[in-house]
Amino acid sequence: MINILDKTDTEIKTDVLSELKYDPSLKVTEIGVLVTDGVVTLNGYATSFDEKLAAVHAVKRVAGVLAIADDIELHIPDANHRTDSEIAAAAAHKIAWATTIPTGTVEITVRNGWIVLEGEVEWWYQKNAAETVMRSIAGVHGVSNSISIKPTDKIPAVGMDIEAAFARNAMLDASKIRIEIVGSKVILHGTVRTLAQREEAERIAWAAQGVFSVEDHLAVKWYTNGD
Repeated sequence: MINILDKTDTEIKTDVLSELKYDPSLKVTEIGVLVTDGVVTLNGYATSFDEKLAAVHAVKRVAGVLAIADDIELHIPDANHRTDSEIAAAAAHKIAWATTIPTGTVEITVRNGWIVLEGEVEWWYQKNAAETVMRSIAGVHGVSNSISIKPTDKIPAVGMDIEAAFARNAMLDASKIRIEIVGSKVILHGTVRTLAQREEAERIAWAAQGVFSVEDHLAVKWYTNGD
């Protein structure tokens, strides 16, 4: 039997602040937190895009958080400012040196410090890797990942592969997630306890060979097992 454990907004805020403080990469004194009905709003400022993302990911780990509004502004130090040409050159080098990204598959555009990635790859992890290596470039204000995934193979047993991956994953309760396969699209139904678990379920679904898209209908519900 599942008992819903309600956390108050005050309790969620306390946990969020503790999680932000626990992360050594963050300057928690520069980040503000507001919580309304389980929705966390982050404000204040960060000194890099990487730090801004780290704050959002920290909040996703907190139980009881239903959604996040990211209003953190970037205040990049003068020493880390880069022109669009410098950012584009650094991005091109990052892609070229990444062993997981096939040569010639990713196109890079930079405007006002914002990187746009386009192109076509076979696997989700390649698309994700291209975005990940962009985040640490000095002067970057944001990344839009418009890379398409075009799998070369369709595996009939993809649903069983994903179910097995869920079952062996320590973060997830596989019994509360249902997988629906429509062609090469994976649709996720059910519940997870945190936004981080929802993100992990998406990652696993995308990692399966032959998956073209993932539709996530997982509800975030903080619960405990009463039996």
